[in-house]
Amino acid sequence: MKILIARLNHETNTFSPVPTPLASFAPAYGDAACRAAKGTRTAAAAFIDLAEAAGAEIVVPVIAGANPSGRVAADAYTHLCDTIIAAAHGCDAVMLDLHGAMVAENSDDGEGDLLRRLREVLPHAPVAVALDLHGNITQTLVDHADIAVSFKTYPHVDMYETGAHAGRLLLDMVAGRVRPVMAWRRPPLITHTLRSRTDEGAMLRAVALARDAERDGMLAVSVLAGFGLADIAAPCLSVIVVGDGDQAKADEVASRIAAQAWAERDAFAYQAEPLASSIRRAAQLAGADSADARPVLLLDHGDNCMSGGTCDNMAVLHEALAQGLTGIAVGPVCDPEAVAALVDAGVGASITLPVGDKVPLPQLDVYPQAKPLTGKVAAISDGEYIITGPTYTGQRIRMGRTALLDIGAAQVVVTETPQEHWDMGIFTHIGIDPHRAKFLLLKSRMYCRPVFVPIAKALVECDGEGVTSSRYERFPFRQVSRPVYPLDDTAAWAG
Repeated sequence: MKILIARLNHETNTFSPVPTPLASFAPAYGDAACRAAKGTRTAAAAFIDLAEAAGAEIVVPVIAGANPSGRVAADAYTHLCDTIIAAAHGCDAVMLDLHGAMVAENSDDGEGDLLRRLREVLPHAPVAVALDLHGNITQTLVDHADIAVSFKTYPHVDMYETGAHAGRLLLDMVAGRVRPVMAWRRPPLITHTLRSRTDEGAMLRAVALARDAERDGMLAVSVLAGFGLADIAAPCLSVIVVGDGDQAKADEVASRIAAQAWAERDAFAYQAEPLASSIRRAAQLAGADSADARPVLLLDHGDNCMSGGTCDNMAVLHEALAQGLTGIAVGPVCDPEAVAALVDAGVGASITLPVGDKVPLPQLDVYPQAKPLTGKVAAISDGEYIITGPTYTGQRIRMGRTALLDIGAAQVVVTETPQEHWDMGIFTHIGIDPHRAKFLLLKSRMYCRPVFVPIAKALVECDGEGVTSSRYERFPFRQVSRPVYPLDDTAAWAG
C-alpha cells in the first residue's frame, strides 16, 4: 500500500496586511519533508508513524506551514497544491494535515479546492484529513474527504492525537473494518476566538457532546469553532460527524450538537472591555495582595500573530505607560527597523527611537503613528530558543535578531519577526525573568496560557487597535453571507 502524506497549514486573516509568500511556509520536500515532520507534535507526524507501523510505502511530497497572516500568494498556493497533486499519482490512500481556514489570492476555499483536485487524480482512494479546531468548513471539503477529524482542544495540545485518530480510521477503512459516512452541519454563527477555548463555556459543552457521541459509537465527532476574521462566504462554526455506515445516525448527531451550539450562540460572542478600563483593572489586581508578587498578565489579543496580527501595535503599552504602570516586561514587538538601530547602537547605549506602530491596517482604516521610546539597549541576541511548553514541544524558534530596550517602566523585547508566546524562552533567552515582572504584556490570545498562567496572579484581556481585535464591528465584511450571528440579530437557523 502506498500512502500520500502531506502537511499544508495556514489560517488566513483576510484583513491582515501581513503578506504570505511561499517563503512564509518554509516548505520541505521529499525526504527532507519526512524528516521535518517526524518526531513533532503534529498530525503529519502521527500519519507517518501509523503508516510506518503498517508497513506502507510512504510518499511525503511537502511539509509546509505558515503563521496566520493575509491571503496566501497565488503562486505559493498553486505551487504547494501542485506539489501534492503531482505526488498523488499511483497512491492508494491519502492522509493530509490541513488547517481548514486557508484563503488564497486565487481560492476562497484553499483546502476544499485542493481536495477537489486530488479527487480528480484519485477518484477512489480513501482520503483522511486532520483539521484545526478553527477550520472554516465547506461543502467542497466534505464532499471530497472520506474522513475529517479536528482538534478538540484550544490551546491546541492534541495535534498529534488528532492525526492518529484520523489515520487509524483510514487504515481501518482500507482494511474493511469500518465504512465511514460523514454528516456536516454549519449554523450561521461566527464565533469569537476568545470564546472557542475548550476548558470553559459553550465550547466546552459542545466538545463534551462530541466526546460522548464517540463513546456511543460514532467514529469521530468534531466541533470546529471556525475562524471569524476571514471575509469569505461562511467563516462559521461547524460540526462534522464520521459514522460507521449509518448515515441517519451521523446526521442526527451532527444536527443535535449544532443545534445546541446555535441555542448557546450568545455564549460564543465575546464582549471586549475598553482598553483604558482593562489597564485600570490590571493595576488594581496588581496591588490587591502585596504578599503575592506574581505578575499580572496583560494579553494584547488585538494584535496576536497567531491570528494574523502584525505584532507592532503599541496601543496597550502606551496606555499602560500613560496610567503609570511600571515593572512591565513586554514583547515581542516586531520592528526590524528598530532592531537594526538598537543593534547598531550596541549594548549599553542610550537611545531614543520610534518602536512599533509602523504597519498600516488599510482595511480597518488604521494608520498608526509611531511614538519614540527612550531607554538603554540592555541586551542583543540571535532570537533563538527551544520550546519546552506543551505546544510544538522541542521546536527551535527563530525570531531573527532580537534586542531588549529598557525604558525604565518597561523592558521591551523587539524582534525582526512576529512571534507567539509558546514558551518563557521568548523572555529568558535575552535575560528577562518573567517571574520577577510586575506585568507581562504578551501579544497573545491563548497559546501563552499553559505556560504563563501558572506563574501569574491574574490575567487581563486587553483589546488594542490591532487587526485581530474581537470587535467585529471594526471589520468591513463584504463577502460573508448574511444574515449571520453576531453581525445580524435577525440570523435564524432551522437545523
